Amino acid sequence: MPVDTAARTTTWTFVDGEWLEGNPKLVGPTSHAMWLGSTVFDGARWFDGIAPDIDLHCQRVNRSAKNIGLTPVMAAGEIEALAWEGVEKFDGKTAIYIKPMYWAEHGMPFSVVAADPESTRFALCLFEAPMATAKPSSLTVSPYRRPNPEVAMTTAKTGSLYPNSGRMILEARSRGFDNALARDMNGNVAETASSNIFMVKDGVVMTPVANGTFLAGITRSRVIGLLRQSGFDVRETTLTVEDFMDADEIFTSGNYSKIVPVNRFEERELQEGPVARKALEVYMDWAHSKTGDDA
Repeated sequence: MPVDTAARTTTWTFVDGEWLEGNPKLVGPTSHAMWLGSTVFDGARWFDGIAPDIDLHCQRVNRSAKNIGLTPVMAAGEIEALAWEGVEKFDGKTAIYIKPMYWAEHGMPFSVVAADPESTRFALCLFEAPMATAKPSSLTVSPYRRPNPEVAMTTAKTGSLYPNSGRMILEARSRGFDNALARDMNGNVAETASSNIFMVKDGVVMTPVANGTFLAGITRSRVIGLLRQSGFDVRETTLTVEDFMDADEIFTSGNYSKIVPVNRFEERELQEGPVARKALEVYMDWAHSKTGDDA
């Protein structure tokens, strides 16, 4: 039976100057992105009439494109304006994921492996995606690692990095956990398979220092700043699995679900702690203080 390629939720995509509903056919079997992985994307969120840090997400997708060797064909401000135009196509009842994307259609004449920047294409996809904010999650240490910058394109939010995350999640779920704690090649904690990670010990909030092996997220940075403004001692530092085993509290941050408390790490049960609750509170207070194009 053919696979159903229809979008699973209400979806609109801007490509080649027009808005198309559903899941348009954009990539063919000879497209460089299809067989050699030259894709980058970013993801912002719209909910409650706001889209926190959407400007930063639009700026980052252009940086990712440049870092992977593509040529951004849209200014960040143009992407942001298109996103707000796209939001108007929805009924406003469900949260939306806002996904700008670039990819290469062709390889370079001298080597098909390298993407031809002159063939860069752009699309902006918006689709309904309910928020899973504050839904507790369980975590286990993954046997797989985050790559160093010397061996993978870690300076870009590229689709080619995500199969590694996918296998981390599948392996973790095969053992009864929701997500996986990923280490870098030196054995230090980097992030989870799908989000940045925080821990709390004796009132001090800690998160792995950005070392080029993981995406130091926009929401992560926002949470660090807001918690510091609220009087917390927040430290970016090198952390081990043993540090997390001894933590008083663990939570994650990410654009898709914002703040998620960890209620089980390996076999240790944890309670949703006051810092996770405060992080979500100050983030949402900040986000709702933004309206319209300033969101």
